[in-house]
Amino acid sequence: MLATRKSLEELAAGAKPSSMLLKELASTGVHVPEIGFGTWNYTRGVEPLRVAMQYGACLIDTAEAYGTEEIVGQAIKGQRSRVFLATKVLPRNFKSRDLVAAAERSLRRLGTDHIDLYQLHWPNLTIPIGEPMRGMEALVDAGKVRFVGVSNFSIRDLKKAQAALSKHRIIANQVRYSLIERTIEGGVLQYCREQGITVLAYSPLATGLANIRTLDPERVLDKVAEASHKSEAQIALNWCISKENVIAITKASTVAHVMENLGASGWTLEPDLASLLETEIKYRKRGALELSARRAVRLGMQMLGRWQ
Repeated sequence: MLATRKSLEELAAGAKPSSMLLKELASTGVHVPEIGFGTWNYTRGVEPLRVAMQYGACLIDTAEAYGTEEIVGQAIKGQRSRVFLATKVLPRNFKSRDLVAAAERSLRRLGTDHIDLYQLHWPNLTIPIGEPMRGMEALVDAGKVRFVGVSNFSIRDLKKAQAALSKHRIIANQVRYSLIERTIEGGVLQYCREQGITVLAYSPLATGLANIRTLDPERVLDKVAEASHKSEAQIALNWCISKENVIAITKASTVAHVMENLGASGWTLEPDLASLLETEIKYRKRGALELSARRAVRLGMQMLGRWQ
């Protein structure tokens, strides 16, 4: 008989700061939690953020596009040395001078003198990649940024971006990855592993467990959760961070959900159960034709000035 799944309250009570495992960020020698805290569409104030930091999730991810840099700044006030802070710059600000100015604005909103990881939010297909990379290197040289990262970059984009850097390396690529969105397994995941680039997986819960359940008619996720004495969210997150170079960026609107997410770290899913997740839950993996079409649409929108 399958064991009864623990309640959310039990899961929260069982979370300990020491249970959060760390992973090295690329080959920087810097170790960060394998579960970070994201702030896209985040509206819940400083408490969940501070609890996340208290219990080990000291990697906080934001972006100028999110409108959450100020609340992150309030949450980390007085604790900056404990936090690995990541933010992103919009594609419209990819001209070198504009990028530096955007970083200065982010620094003010965050209330800090440096950003740990500064990321290009999306590729801008209308501005030569050398422009933002010159800005990135100027920021690193000035001590305002520690590491250079990108987000939503394909292998082709990654190669061009790295080639445009003369002194520094791209250490992270933030991309969508979950049980039901596995497009990066078509090449990006392996390329990043080979190049020593950490993958920051956003939407690791597919923007809601209901979306996973839609592609899981046999309730495999629920069954694995019961067999493992974990919640469905913890199973989905643990599957994600079980990948060698992957860190999950989660979001939680309550302290209870923060604690639940953190409880996805510090243990290993049984191989046979992991195999069930891999093979029995339906997932999307976009092919080359669809990716090329989406890229063409993005280029057209950017040329018209309708893509930030």
